[in-house]
Amino acid sequence: MTLTEPGFLRPHQSATLSAVEEADIAAVCPGLGQRVQAKGQPNPVLWGPHRDVVTGWSTDPDLRFSGASGGALSALLVHLLDSDTVDAIVQTTAAADLPIGNTIVISTNREDILKAAGSRYAPSAPLADLIELIAEHKASGRRFAVVGKPCDAAALRAMCSRDPVAAAAFPVIVSFFCAGVPSHKGGEQILTALGTDLTATAQFRFRGNGWPGHATATDHEGTKRTISYHESWGKILSKHVQHRCKLCADGTGVAADIVCADAWESDAAGYPIFDEAPGVSLIVARTDLGTKIVAAARAAGRIETTSFDISDLTAIQPGQRERRRALLARLLGQRLAGRPIPRYEGLQIAAAARQNPLHRNLRNFLGSLRRALRLTQH
Repeated sequence: MTLTEPGFLRPHQSATLSAVEEADIAAVCPGLGQRVQAKGQPNPVLWGPHRDVVTGWSTDPDLRFSGASGGALSALLVHLLDSDTVDAIVQTTAAADLPIGNTIVISTNREDILKAAGSRYAPSAPLADLIELIAEHKASGRRFAVVGKPCDAAALRAMCSRDPVAAAAFPVIVSFFCAGVPSHKGGEQILTALGTDLTATAQFRFRGNGWPGHATATDHEGTKRTISYHESWGKILSKHVQHRCKLCADGTGVAADIVCADAWESDAAGYPIFDEAPGVSLIVARTDLGTKIVAAARAAGRIETTSFDISDLTAIQPGQRERRRALLARLLGQRLAGRPIPRYEGLQIAAAARQNPLHRNLRNFLGSLRRALRLTQH
């Protein structure tokens, strides 16, 4: 992968691809499109196919505190290892040489998972080493669970559906709700807001150590500087999300076995409350395997759960709600500007658009058209 301005990861082509290789890439790349089949499952327009939805948290207080929400995702990963469902976890953690950046880590125990806990709002490439991991599986039988963004989950699921060896190497796919990937420039602007910079920063957390937790920069002497999640994400990082993420139909991980997110409480107007509180995770099991894993983790005492009505997500996940409803208008704006758009099947984007009033669809259409024309000119 190559890091490009203003701080996004892009694939680097090192050799000429054959026609077969080009076709293989096109078949699995979520950037080109995505296909979803409900297969008889409940399939709400905004949230996609699922087997079960609950809220919950890790019974391990350290995992609950360190995680971005209730630590449920981390607790489920520990359960996958302890139950011998997989041998290792492929996930993302802070890069040693770039505190605001990410790197891949292979976790094999609770301590590894605890170190990697907490959301990382920066470019990541958890699938970058798949070929090497498949080779390792062939040699040793080692099995991996992969934690990635919804687009990572979609790519891996498509790959596994075409390749039985890959499916055996990666039997469990875990994801989380994603509002888009901000650039490293966004991370640098958080440091500026904190009155510091990369040179002075030894460690950086985007969230966690509480719920929702603060963006925290720690300098080389151990001094910490913090700003709230509302300030870091709402006022800074959300303005640095890459353009392609604004055209994404899947911020909720419909291809994963299990997806976790924030189960925010909401105020009287229905807007999420970001006051610090004990973390609570939303846990969505999207496959039979996901349902079995959640049930087994609960039975093993790794997580506590309570029932949840998925229709309540409309109030407590406004970012996902509005992006899904705006997508069709944004795609039409891109198309009118002569730019290519992804091919989406089974993601109900027209039905989502019908939930928006006409004036809001028009505003999203015009905004997308303006952005596309600017990109075309550049």
